[in-house]
Amino acid sequence: MKATLKITSLLIALFCITLSVQAQKFGYINSAEIMAEMPDVKQADSQLEALQKQLQKKGQGMVEELQKNYQTVQQKVQRGELSPKQQEEESQKLEAAQAELQKYEQEMVDQIQARRAELMNPILEKVNNAIQE
Repeated sequence: MKATLKITSLLIALFCITLSVQAQKFGYINSAEIMAEMPDVKQADSQLEALQKQLQKKGQGMVEELQKNYQTVQQKVQRGELSPKQQEEESQKLEAAQAELQKYEQEMVDQIQARRAELMNPILEKVNNAIQE
């Protein structure tokens, strides 16, 4: 009975030691915080912001042109300068321009996401390699 108790106590002690050793192998790292402090990330963010402003400026120009064309057509319709057939043609042109604007907006989002991935992937690899080491 005493031998069984000693073996059981020894097994429990070994089990506890094993758990404490394994528990020391794990750690938690806030990689988002590390990346926020990296100068590479700040530089990439500024490049992305510049690209986004450039693309938005072009998109804003397209919106203004569409609004101008719409107002021009609307004024012609109010003055009776356009026949019903011409009104339909102008309406189709405006719809095509609006579809082009929507397509540009989607391309803009895709372009920004692609550029973000291109800039951030090397930085993420660098952080992950440092964490692994």
